Amino acid sequence: MSSTPFTGFPQDSLKFLADLAENNDRDWFNDNKQVYQNSIVAPAVAFTEALGERLKYLSPHIQYDTQTNGQGSLMRIYRDVRFSKDKSPYKTWVGIRFWEGAGKKTECPGFFLWFESAAAGFYTGMHGFPKPLLTAYREAVVDDELGSELESAIAAVRSAGAYEIGGEHYKKAPRGFDPDHPRADRLKYNAIYASSPRIDLAKFSTPALVDICMDHSENTAPLHRWLVKVNQTAG
Repeated sequence: MSSTPFTGFPQDSLKFLADLAENNDRDWFNDNKQVYQNSIVAPAVAFTEALGERLKYLSPHIQYDTQTNGQGSLMRIYRDVRFSKDKSPYKTWVGIRFWEGAGKKTECPGFFLWFESAAAGFYTGMHGFPKPLLTAYREAVVDDELGSELESAIAAVRSAGAYEIGGEHYKKAPRGFDPDHPRADRLKYNAIYASSPRIDLAKFSTPALVDICMDHSENTAPLHRWLVKVNQTAG
C-alpha cells in the first residue's frame, strides 16, 4: 500500500491539460514534464490505489495497477499517431482504468475515470468489444435468460441516476440475427457502457472524488456484473 493518501487532483493538473492543448509538442512537454509528474501522475497513483481498494468491496476480483509506464491503470499520455492524420504527440485528457477478467485490461469490463481541462466523468462497461466478446454479447442478447438480465441491469442503472447507455454502432442487426427480435436494437451495439453525469470540478480537486466515483460504481454495478458474466463465456 502507498503511504500517500489521495487528496484530490490539484488545479495545476487541469491547467496543465489546457496548456498542453495549446502547446502539443515535445519541446513544451519536456519543459513541463515535472508539472505532469507532480500534478497528474502522482495524484493519479494515489487515486488508483484509493478507489481500487474500495472497488474490491464491490467486486473482489477487480484489478488495478499503480505502474505509470502504460502497463497500469493510468493510461499513457502519448498518442499512437502511426495511422492518424493528427500527429499531435500527446493526449489532452487523462484516463484511469479498473478492470475485471482475464486477458488485457482494455479487453475486460470495468470502471473508468476520465478528465480533461474543463470536464470530468466516469463510465462503466466497455467502449469496444474484442471479437470473441462481441460474439458472446450478441448470443447473450438473444438468449432468453441473459437478454432479460441485461434489460434488468440497464433498468437498474437508469433508475439509480442520470446515466446514459452507449455503444450503439451499427444501423441494423447483424446478419444471422432476427431483425424483429424484441432486443434487436441491442444487437446494433459493438460495446456497451454507462456514462455518468459530469463530475463537479470543485469536487475533483478534493478527496471526495473517490466517494463520487465509488457511488457511480455502485450505481452502475449491475451492468458491470452482467458484462463480467458474459465475458467469462467468450472464447
